[in-house]
Amino acid sequence: MPFMKRRTFLSLMGAAALTSSMMLTGCGVGTGDDRKIVRIGHVQSQTHPDHLGLEAFANYINEKLGDKYRVEVYPSELLGSQTEMVQLTQTGAIDFVVASTAIMETFSAKYQIFNLPYLFSSVEAYHEAMDDPEVTDPIFKTTSKAGLETVAWLDAGTRNFYTIKTPINQPSDLKGLKIRVQQSPTNVEMMRLLGGTATPMGFGDVYTALQAGILDGAENNELALTDNGHGDICKYYSYDMHQMVPDLLVANYAFLNELSDEERAIFEEGFQIVKRTEQDAWEDAVAEAKDKAENEQHVNFIYPDTAPFQEAMAPLHDSVLAANPELQPIYDLIQQHNAAHTAD
Repeated sequence: MPFMKRRTFLSLMGAAALTSSMMLTGCGVGTGDDRKIVRIGHVQSQTHPDHLGLEAFANYINEKLGDKYRVEVYPSELLGSQTEMVQLTQTGAIDFVVASTAIMETFSAKYQIFNLPYLFSSVEAYHEAMDDPEVTDPIFKTTSKAGLETVAWLDAGTRNFYTIKTPINQPSDLKGLKIRVQQSPTNVEMMRLLGGTATPMGFGDVYTALQAGILDGAENNELALTDNGHGDICKYYSYDMHQMVPDLLVANYAFLNELSDEERAIFEEGFQIVKRTEQDAWEDAVAEAKDKAENEQHVNFIYPDTAPFQEAMAPLHDSVLAANPELQPIYDLIQQHNAAHTAD
């Protein structure tokens, strides 16, 4: 069965299984178990740091509140694409999803700030800013009317360009190339400024599009090369480091507000466990992915001067802030973190 058809089939089977499971066991109906099943969906593999963090969360909640809740984690798009799972979280069909800032941008324009290229001066500034509630709360709490609330951020490293045939040493190398980007107007404009052709699509479709030559490349962190097989096709990975963008653990807003104060406190500790576990695993996962990509997939790693890329994309900061003046105070706070943690 071709990869795309197989993935679609599995997603449909997962959705059907979810519907059946909800009918039979959503509240323990017909099972003798009246615990609520708390479902979490994400697109990554079972070895990915996101999954390891979610498993730690599930174990913690099941241990502390196992008489009332049973947490189940569904990896690898088993419940559908990321967009589909966000919609399921909106309706309460599932309770949590790991979502990109690009998808959340469609619910609140304030999420655009995280998609700005070269927003953070260093990894340290990125982490400090994302841990600052004055930066994140005004954004994470803007989607309650849409039925969603971000409860934790997860490290997703730096996003870089990788291509099948063309090494990217400078922005002009991207001219005419079809590059997959996340489904976000900000990312589409980023590619326009660089001279490439943005091709927004769901993450699960990227492998097949690269294999078929529909894409010339994509942009993501190193784990996409190995966990998702993109390094089998793309042989050039260029560290232009254009974005440090978190993944987000997003909850169904109604579910959060139905928790008792005691339960909410336990879930809040669980959210910190997700974040700590995922971030602790991230650095080792990147090192392993790079080693495998270089030595088994024979990917060539390139280290270009990032200054021309930063210069080309600088106008995007001005245009986003002009269109969304409410982002200026958050942007200014991030600049304070940048000043305190400049890159080496």
